[in-house]
Amino acid sequence: MMYDLCKLLSIKYPIIQGGMGNISNSQLTAAVSEAGGLGTIGCGTMTPSQVEKIILETKEKTGNNFAVNIPITVSPYTNELIELIIKHEIPVVSLSAGNPAPYIPLLHANNIVVIAIVASVKHAQKAEAAGADVLVAEGFEAAGINSNLELTTFTLIPQISQHVSVPVLAAGGIADGKGLAAALMLGAAGVQLGTRLIATKEAPFHADYKQRLVEAADNETVILGRSVGQVRRVLKSAYARQIIEQERAGLPLEKYREMTSEDYHINGAIRGNSDNGFMNSGQIAGLIEDIPTVKELFDGMIHHARKVMEDRLNHFTY
Repeated sequence: MMYDLCKLLSIKYPIIQGGMGNISNSQLTAAVSEAGGLGTIGCGTMTPSQVEKIILETKEKTGNNFAVNIPITVSPYTNELIELIIKHEIPVVSLSAGNPAPYIPLLHANNIVVIAIVASVKHAQKAEAAGADVLVAEGFEAAGINSNLELTTFTLIPQISQHVSVPVLAAGGIADGKGLAAALMLGAAGVQLGTRLIATKEAPFHADYKQRLVEAADNETVILGRSVGQVRRVLKSAYARQIIEQERAGLPLEKYREMTSEDYHINGAIRGNSDNGFMNSGQIAGLIEDIPTVKELFDGMIHHARKVMEDRLNHFTY
């Protein structure tokens, strides 16, 4: 299944980049693709012209495949972005935060591989029935916007992989070769990384963001939005505490959406302003200890995954 995934996506390693909303950029996307994975441009709430600029910049930096992620119900430009993807012959599209079914026939008609982000067995089965070629099963450990179902990666992957026939990628809680090996053993064909890619040399994010991840303890993240049904995982910060306090006081949904808009995401991730912005992070922040190049990260993950699987197998007696 892992070989089938790599062949389908024309990549060397079974590792893809998660969409990063409005902090997406060509530099990191191209670095992921150049290192053997599938780089991804996340559209967030960006306009088609903003996304097109990043697409063109990415094509200048790599001749390898890369994807575009559209958060269906988050972006106000979903239909226009689909047209943009077709125009620029993007080979892979990932669809999240909504029902992918209406868009799959048109994408397939243009020979585009479709990845659907799912958070339950039911979602996975519906996405497969609609024609999705690959599924990303995202556990509650992941950074940023998450499913209200709050299912964990360790329980989600074996259940979804048992009930669908298309390749399944694991997302949430994966930072190294051990995590990759665990995902493969649970039935995944590969993994999607988000937080771990923030702490890489090519990632053009604020140095304070990267350093926070390197120094993070295992309990460094916090959940926002439970009170309004809009779950998001971020690093602890003064701004995150402010949102939580307002939630306790009865923060309205519209105000919550305003306080967690991409403007505040940019404030935290790009400008390093944790007093007036947030930094998305998964629970794997506590595992991050260095800031390698993307190539060093991927090569190391593959090497360590192979080694840990061989070592553990040798411990069994027959």
